[in-house]
Amino acid sequence: MGAININDFNNHRINESEVIKRILGGEKELYEILVRRNNQKLYRIIRSYINDDAEIEDIMQDSYVKAFTKLYQFKLESTFSTWLIRIGINESLTRIKEKRKLHHLNEQSDNLKSNTILEIPDSKQLNPQDKMIQHEAKQLLENAIDSLDIKYKTVYIMKEVEEMSLKEISIALDLTVANVKVRLHRSKKMLKEKLYEVANDKKIFEFGFNRCDRITANVMKLIK
Repeated sequence: MGAININDFNNHRINESEVIKRILGGEKELYEILVRRNNQKLYRIIRSYINDDAEIEDIMQDSYVKAFTKLYQFKLESTFSTWLIRIGINESLTRIKEKRKLHHLNEQSDNLKSNTILEIPDSKQLNPQDKMIQHEAKQLLENAIDSLDIKYKTVYIMKEVEEMSLKEISIALDLTVANVKVRLHRSKKMLKEKLYEVANDKKIFEFGFNRCDRITANVMKLIK
């Protein structure tokens, strides 16, 4: 078979199921395509559970490796990203449980370090004032989202930032569509008073180009 161009896949010229079938057929180097396509989304979802970048990247790698080793179990009835997100969420919840045990059931927030997770892409040539305004606006929104309970934060990130459908979210979180709608409504209501004007910014919790390359390279090494 001919080589698959990553750009063609990202532009949906190549069917995802075809890529997966070829990976299962032995072309494991094509897994890089799935990793790169899902890095941003997976990072944002896990970020709603874990507030430590090093740990998030560790969970991402574990999730990708587990998804690769279990890829033969994946049913092409849903998207790979939805299946991957469920793995990532389970890995995050497992890590949280382990953390609580190690710290004698202390509050999770007491054991996690706050950090700066913004990365402005190198291609964005902004003047100092614009950079400051952009940074402050994003930080305001991120701080407000971080203040939400996990169940609301996760739904908000999935729908408003990653623009997943209600059906996709319900599958990923094992909830009814009605429950997803309720959580989404409540999350928006809690955020509205503080930052309604900036709540539609799609650039928050960015994973960054260099970090995308690094974690992709790490995952590909682990599956070899």
